[in-house]
Amino acid sequence: MKRIFLLLLAALALGACGTSEPDFVSYVNPRIGTGGHGHVFVGASVPFGMVQLGPTSIPQEWDWCSGYHASDSTVIGFSHTHLSGTGIGDLFDVTLMPVTGPVRYARGREADPASGLWSYADRSAEIAEPGYYRVPLLRYGVLAELTATSRVGLHRYTFPAAEDAAVVLDLENGGCWDSLTEAEITEVRDAKGRTVGLQGRRFSSGWSQGQQVYFYMEFSRPAETVERVAGRRVEPAYARFQLGKTAEGEEILVKVALSPVSVEGAKQNMAAELPGWNFGKVRAAARKAWNRELGKIAVTTDDADLLACYYTALYHTMIAPSDFSDVDGQYRGADRQVRRSAFPQYTTFSLWDTYRAQMPLMTLIHPERMDAVVNTMYNIYREQGDLPVWHLWGWETNTMCGNPGLISFADALVKGFGKQLAPADALQAMVESATQPDRGMDLRMKYGFIPSDLMRESVAHDMEYAIADGALAAAAAYLGYPEEAAQFRERSHSYRQYFDPQTGFMRGRKADGTFTEPFNPLFSAHETSDYMEGTAWQYLWLVPQDVEGLVALFGSREKTLEKLDGLFEAPEEIEGENASPDISGLIGQYAHGNEPGHHTIYLYTMLGEPDKAADRLRQVYDEMYFNDIEGLAGNEDVGEMSAWYVLSGLGFYEVEPASTRFWFGLPLFEEARVKVAGGTFTVRAEGLSPECRYIRSIRLNGAPYDKPYIDYADIVAGGELVFTMGS
Repeated sequence: MKRIFLLLLAALALGACGTSEPDFVSYVNPRIGTGGHGHVFVGASVPFGMVQLGPTSIPQEWDWCSGYHASDSTVIGFSHTHLSGTGIGDLFDVTLMPVTGPVRYARGREADPASGLWSYADRSAEIAEPGYYRVPLLRYGVLAELTATSRVGLHRYTFPAAEDAAVVLDLENGGCWDSLTEAEITEVRDAKGRTVGLQGRRFSSGWSQGQQVYFYMEFSRPAETVERVAGRRVEPAYARFQLGKTAEGEEILVKVALSPVSVEGAKQNMAAELPGWNFGKVRAAARKAWNRELGKIAVTTDDADLLACYYTALYHTMIAPSDFSDVDGQYRGADRQVRRSAFPQYTTFSLWDTYRAQMPLMTLIHPERMDAVVNTMYNIYREQGDLPVWHLWGWETNTMCGNPGLISFADALVKGFGKQLAPADALQAMVESATQPDRGMDLRMKYGFIPSDLMRESVAHDMEYAIADGALAAAAAYLGYPEEAAQFRERSHSYRQYFDPQTGFMRGRKADGTFTEPFNPLFSAHETSDYMEGTAWQYLWLVPQDVEGLVALFGSREKTLEKLDGLFEAPEEIEGENASPDISGLIGQYAHGNEPGHHTIYLYTMLGEPDKAADRLRQVYDEMYFNDIEGLAGNEDVGEMSAWYVLSGLGFYEVEPASTRFWFGLPLFEEARVKVAGGTFTVRAEGLSPECRYIRSIRLNGAPYDKPYIDYADIVAGGELVFTMGS
């Protein structure tokens, strides 16, 4: 296998001679994370596309946040928007279901096959790969195939011989907590007056409280009739596009374009991206797009499961952020106004998760997108008054805590992105975001910390704000504003207010200065304790912006390391009747299945014990990532759980936001070649094996290198980093 892959890499290098590139798509297993609590999307999309076209199941429970779970084979239809890896469900907009015979227009219940539109899917015949999805629907005898461009989904339905075939448009049934509030469905007619499509809108309220989706769809065959049907509260909520008689094996194609702006915008998107009907050509283009993006990292290994895990992780990092502007540049702003941008606009920013690894990964391998990402965040600031927190289809959900959008914004600025913004404007966006008197910031500015008797999850909120302050300080210094840099550097130390030297933990502190009682570092109470989705053990280390300050609290590097060892040696249990289900992937009290601890192992490297980092990284690689439906330790979280693996697998990780430093850990591969702005950055691990996992010496571009980290500029310039590994 290794020899084959090296030959493929050689073919890549000789692309100018006419040889084809490696088929990176073939390594991806989209079913990884479809079981357990991974919550990943399964279906057809292109990298960062507006459309995520895939099956939606009956259940509306936590493990079905993406619309798909490996334990279930029901399908209510194929929806054009999905989330991937989230802990809250929404979207599933504009759903189509091919049917034969009469149906009941409802989601239905699995206990009653006649209760709705749903069918069982034949999972044994299911095919899922980047850009393409296929599954037989047992109830109707229809084979469904899906592919997509960025803004258009293309369906191919192969019908049986039937007298009463149809495709049902379902606007009623969205994702989990989503509820239809307004809908419109009108017919699209050709020059002969035949009904050849449907168009309209779906407005809904859920996690995204004011979501507006417009659609325009065309069918490869005209309808005999169109029947509109009322939903529970909105009329119409369904439309039956009646095809009538179909022959055995007859193919019906449907193409559906989306827009956040208007039906006309959706129509223009279709005209630009998918004017024809060649399903195979669209599928091939989607595969090519995925191969181009997946090929930005080429690795050498003889382990097929490792290839699957790594390239599936890389794939999952590119579901979102997703396109949110039409081909003409129009988008719907956070203030609900239609605007036009010279840069592409994005949405689905799960920033509390992704500022840690997924966004830094984008700065390395997707630099061509980063000015647009920065511009999007700045547009959101202008439209809603602060940088995004958790933006979904143009709506600020304010989910989770801190100022994570500020962190990603600042990190991009110090890496040279966002030059289209005036420095004063960029600084203003960050400062105003960091001083908005809401979400606990008013308390923080009054007391110098967030009191636990005045706000739930106070420790988490304040410590995340402190990280954002550290990133703001770094960006202000980079932009040439030393006073603001000093101001927010000082404010980034607010975490120190929570440290209790008696217990050695960060503890909730009341307005009168006393600590919250009783205290148990193993205790969790979901949404009601001093910590968000974590315990005192996990939040103790959430100080990436000031590790030296954390060491000072413990009194010495040795005492800090002793406590860090204790994290991994503590009891592997969480106490409390309402413990957070997000605390998962435990090694002692280290919780890899949730984001606040993703940097923690790298503290060993920062504290001068890189071998301990390598030991724990090896344990995480072996225990938390599998080529299996339950191959993730927790929610995949819109690319973050995967991005940690992708970055760490290269041998380094960004601990301190906006520092530009990537700290060394443990590479997964003997060689990895990364396409960066300056060419190719090659990472080689000489002598790597499960036993020889310790970095013994380093060379950068042929010269000895003695730092425990590498700078962003050195990576993106291209070159070669060589680790000599030992036991």
